[in-house]
Amino acid sequence: MPSLLFCGPKMAACGIVISIWGVIMLAMLGIFFSAKSAVLIEDVPFTEEDIHNDGLKTCNLYNQVGINCFIAAAIYVVVGAISLCQVRLNKRQEYMVT
Repeated sequence: MPSLLFCGPKMAACGIVISIWGVIMLAMLGIFFSAKSAVLIEDVPFTEEDIHNDGLKTCNLYNQVGINCFIAAAIYVVVGAISLCQVRLNKRQEYMVT
């Protein structure tokens, strides 16, 4: 039977820690971008004409960046779940007699 184990226990634990940090940070950034926080204006990809012509385009860009942050947080959740499975597989392998 092929093993689904592809990383060691330390790498799996590191993956869980980084995933938790990434989910928290990106979820908060997504919330702040969706709330159109003025502090994050430098991170919104708009041009000079977007500011002068229509404020709606700038609001849409804020929302798009917020959605991108939520998508990245979801990817971190998947990576964290894979890392958790790897930790469990490593613990199971410790008790196996070969």
